Amino acid sequence: MHNLTPEEKKEIYASFLSANYFWVLVSILIGVFSHLSRAIRWKIMMEPMGYNPGIKNTFMAVMIGYFANMALPRLGEVTRCGILARYEKIPIQKSFGTVVTERGIDLIMLSLAFLLTFLIHIDKLALFKTTTIYQNAADKFDHIENPGMIYWIAGAALILTGFLFFRMRHKISHLVIYQKIKEVILGFTEGLKSLVTIKKPFWFIFHSINIWVMYLLMTWIVFFSLPETSHLNLGIGLAVLVFGSIGIIVVQGGIGIYPWIVAEMLAIFAIPDTKGYAMGWLLWTGQTLMIVALGLLSMALLPVLNNKTKRNEFSGIQQ
Repeated sequence: MHNLTPEEKKEIYASFLSANYFWVLVSILIGVFSHLSRAIRWKIMMEPMGYNPGIKNTFMAVMIGYFANMALPRLGEVTRCGILARYEKIPIQKSFGTVVTERGIDLIMLSLAFLLTFLIHIDKLALFKTTTIYQNAADKFDHIENPGMIYWIAGAALILTGFLFFRMRHKISHLVIYQKIKEVILGFTEGLKSLVTIKKPFWFIFHSINIWVMYLLMTWIVFFSLPETSHLNLGIGLAVLVFGSIGIIVVQGGIGIYPWIVAEMLAIFAIPDTKGYAMGWLLWTGQTLMIVALGLLSMALLPVLNNKTKRNEFSGIQQ
C-alpha cells in the first residue's frame, strides 16, 4: 500500500462526504436480514438437541456476539452462547458445539465463494501477482530459505500435542481445563450430529445460502453510492466480498486493512485508488455502525423483553 498524498486523502474524504448514503442504509437493512437468517439457522441447528430458543433471544444473542467480537477475537461465540444459557437455559457446551459447526459451514461457503470468484475473474486475478497485496505477502517470506519446513514443524507439533494429550488423559482428567476441553469436544460432536438429524433440512440449506447472498447484496448495493463505482456488477461485488472477508478474518474487525483490500481489488477493475479507498471506508463504516447499533440495542432490550415475558408467564400462572 503506497502512502497517500495529502491531495489523495482530501479526495477520499470528499468522496466519502458526497456519497449517496441511501444505498449505505439499504445495505445496512440487507445486513439485518442476513443476521436474522443466521439466527434462524442457529435455532434450527439446536432443535435436534431438544432445545427451541425464541427467535428474539437468538437474534439478539447473535448481534451481541458480533459486537463482542469487535473487542476480542472469538469472544462473541462464547458471549452469545452465554446469553442463551441465561435466558433460554441451554447449556453453553451444547450451543457452543453448534456455533463451531456453524463456523465450519461458513468456511465451506467462503471457500465456494472464493472458487466462484476465481472462475469468474480468472483473467483479472492473475494480475494479483503484480499488486501490492501479493507483493506484501511475498515479502514476508522472502527471507525464509525453506518456507515448507514451517508447515512440517507446525504439523509435527500438532501431532505431538495430540499424542501427549491422548497418552496422559487419565492423569489429567481431574483438571478443570481437561473437563472444559472435553465438554467443548462433546458439544462440537453434538453440533455435528444435529446436522444429520436436522428437522428442517430445506430451511437449513436455504438460510445457509441466503446468509451469503445477503452478504453479496449488501456489498454490491453500496457501489451505487459513488458515481465511479455504480457501473460495477455483482461479480465484482463477489470479489470484494470474498477478499474483504479474508481481511476481516486476518485483522480484528478489518480495521484499516479492509478499505485497503477493497481499494486494491477495485484497482484491478480500473477504479482509481482514491475512489477504491472511499468505497472501502463506506462498506466498513456501514457494516460497523450496524453491528455497534444493533449490538448495543440488543444489550439494552434483552433483559427488558425477557423480564416482560417472565411477568406475563407469572400472571398467567396466577390466573
